[in-house]
Parts: sequence; structure tokens; C-alpha cells
Amino acid sequence: MTDHDGPATVGGAAARSDAWFEELFTAHAGAVHRYFLRRAPRDDVDDLTADVLATAWRRRADVPDGHELPWLYRTAGFVLANHRRKGRPIPVEALPDDVDGEYAADPADLVVADAQVTEALAALSARDRHVLMLHAWEGLDGEELAAALGIGRGGAAAALSRARARLRTAWDERVSA
Repeated sequence: MTDHDGPATVGGAAARSDAWFEELFTAHAGAVHRYFLRRAPRDDVDDLTADVLATAWRRRADVPDGHELPWLYRTAGFVLANHRRKGRPIPVEALPDDVDGEYAADPADLVVADAQVTEALAALSARDRHVLMLHAWEGLDGEELAAALGIGRGGAAAALSRARARLRTAWDERVSA
């Protein structure tokens, strides 16, 4: 057995070669990039995306088959948390400029542009926002959501249910105010 940076020799890891990484990159780099566009300063998005993909290459033996994207999102969450600990402010209320229209079709951007929705989301805990964003923006549900959160499927379903209930309450408070 070798470390994760060298050639893998156990399990299915031997097949995790340059071609495996190229497939992973082609299939998921855009999704990881969009994940950071919604959560980080625009100037840092490319570097953060590269950090996640470099981690995927280094730890390729740990990436679960069939759950690559949730693993990447989970890793992205850790990378973003480390980035935030560096003390750089992240503008939550500002969406990235979409000068070339690349993300114009994303309904999540339109929802967040709504002041009432932004206020309701801001009233939630960071954990609730994270769960809702993984579900609504990144399209994760069931096993994928559980994998991204690092918990069991039942725990993920419960976390999503609680986050939805809290969002509903926050929304009702804002609409009736």
C-alpha cells in the first residue's frame, strides 16, 4: 500500500488513474465551481475549486464510487470553512456578477435575489442554510445528501425536514411582519 499521492494498489483504487480524474473533472468541476460562486468571494472561486479537485486527486482512493459529487461537496465545505477561518469576509447577500450569462438560467440565483428570501435564509443557522443549499441548489437528496453531510440517510432526512420547517417559520415571520 502507498500513500494517497502515489499509485494506488488496493481495492478499486488502482483504476483511479489520470483517466479517472479526467472523468471526475469533466463531470463535476462545473458543479464545484458553482458551489463556490454562491458562497465565496469571486476572486477566490477558482482557487477554492482547484483545492477541492487537488484533494480529490490526492485522496482518490477515498472517493466513493457512485457518490463522487457528494464527496466533492463535503470536501468543498471543509475547504470553504478553512478559507473562512483565515478571516476573509464573505459577502452572503451579494451574488456573483454573471457578465457572460453562464449562470443566468439557475433559478437559485433568482430566489436569492429576492430580499424576503434572503432575509428568511439569513435568519437560519449556518447548518440549516447548508442543508437547504445542498438540497435545493446542488440537487442532493437521500444518500447523496447524507454523504455530503457525513451522516446517515435518516439523519440527513431529519436535518432537511428541520431546516425546511425553520425556513417556513422564518418566511412566515417575514411575510406577516
